[in-house]
Amino acid sequence: MVSDESSVVLPETIPVRYTEEEAEYLSVRPVVRQTFRLEELVDMVLGVTGKDAVRIQQILRAGTIVFNYYRYWWTGFEAGREELKEVLARFPDTEPGRKFRAEECTAVVLEGPGSPARVTLQIERKEGERKRLLRSKSLWDLLLGLAGEQTPAYKGYSYARRADAFEVSLAEEEAARFLREVARVAPRGLAMQVRQVPEVRGILYLCPRLRQRKENAPAQQT
Repeated sequence: MVSDESSVVLPETIPVRYTEEEAEYLSVRPVVRQTFRLEELVDMVLGVTGKDAVRIQQILRAGTIVFNYYRYWWTGFEAGREELKEVLARFPDTEPGRKFRAEECTAVVLEGPGSPARVTLQIERKEGERKRLLRSKSLWDLLLGLAGEQTPAYKGYSYARRADAFEVSLAEEEAARFLREVARVAPRGLAMQVRQVPEVRGILYLCPRLRQRKENAPAQQT
């Protein structure tokens, strides 16, 4: 359970070090030092844990986390239940009744098979709206057209992506036809990437909330 500390003063800023995570051998990557605001640190932790107060407490206490291929560490500290609850209230919650709105979508993720699903390619709206020469339809038109045919199911709020996520699932044959059509209408460079995608089982539509948190750039490196 989350601890019952009644009066724990949370630090406003936390000195953090981070470096690229290298598996199975000692890292020789340079270590970067940066001061995070408490909300920035919690924002990053949420991307790993979601709004799981117990896990967030454990990570803040342990003083280390791996996020987007970087390892971060700091001097661990206690976070009381009420104080942490107040901080978490500043972040969005999943809204089960939320409806998909195409105009709010800013990116689409092609997901491969497996659980959790493997990200094979992410397409930003600006890139998807570019039309190939002599094509009347853009890739973005195709992607949103699929969402019009099959209403995307709400998957919840993604703290890692800072957006509500909606998904359309594809059967194997349907997915193969879809990939061929995507490669046909996508801009040349993107079409080459699509042709390298081995398999797709789902299309994830990302819709950021209107009021988004200020991003902490190092924490979002990929």
